[in-house]
Amino acid sequence: MPDNNTDSISPDFISHARQAQSQNRLEIQSGKLDAGLYLVATPIGNLRDITLRALDILSSADLVLAEDTRRARILLNAYSIKASVSAYHDHNVAKKLPSVIKNLQDGKSVALISDAGTPLVNDPGYKLARACIAENLPVFAAPGASAVLAGLISSGLSPARFMFAGFLPPKSAARQTALREVEAVPGTLIYFETAKRVKACLTDMQAVLGDRQVAIARELTKKYEEILRGSISELIERVGKTPLRGEIVVVIAPPEAQEKWDEDKIRTALKPLIKTEGVKRAAAAIAEQSGHKKRDIYAVALKMKDE
Repeated sequence: MPDNNTDSISPDFISHARQAQSQNRLEIQSGKLDAGLYLVATPIGNLRDITLRALDILSSADLVLAEDTRRARILLNAYSIKASVSAYHDHNVAKKLPSVIKNLQDGKSVALISDAGTPLVNDPGYKLARACIAENLPVFAAPGASAVLAGLISSGLSPARFMFAGFLPPKSAARQTALREVEAVPGTLIYFETAKRVKACLTDMQAVLGDRQVAIARELTKKYEEILRGSISELIERVGKTPLRGEIVVVIAPPEAQEKWDEDKIRTALKPLIKTEGVKRAAAAIAEQSGHKKRDIYAVALKMKDE
């Protein structure tokens, strides 16, 4: 969460806001929205990355909930939107949620926006959406900008399967434990990270995941956008020489596909080992090589011994 110091708002964000406001290219037609919660994606840096539907919703909603009302006002002012804005964040969920539910039950339309990007992705909107669903209140998605997807598609790594896992823990031991939990995930991994922790994060990734291909997407959609690509070891060296700044998305390639061990291959590997090492040791060795559970390999070895 940003603090109350306006310096926490990116100068690029303010610059784009002023540019959009001065150009005044878009005329918003305000209309009545159906009652419900609208999850509205907002730009992650460049204020032109806003959808027409998002602007219509924000200009027509009875209430706009924002993680940071100052940041929300910059966006709304850029498009001459006069809206009732209220703070909704981790620290006031318990107090705020009942009144929002009451507004929705009374037939009001409520738009929820995060600091940047798509609501609910690594922000407190999830609790509100869940509460609405539990009360059978309508929930609508107004999709748009997403740092997760922008980082993925600019990384050059496979988008066929991917997993977004938020922020890793700040301490090395906990970070390595979290990485071990996803070590075998057969897809591209995506994390948010802070600039000052990115080198330590990469070091732990190399220790747990090996020297995979990785991309660091920095300041996406902003003036100083930069995508660094290479092996983890290469980027550790590069970041060590030139420390990074700004908001960062780390994208990591999937593990290399391992050769599949079917029963025929397991039997072929076990046969000579059973003769020299015995059933128990042979099963342990092949279990380690194949990735199968030791008890399953042991059962095959016992069957082979009795044949």
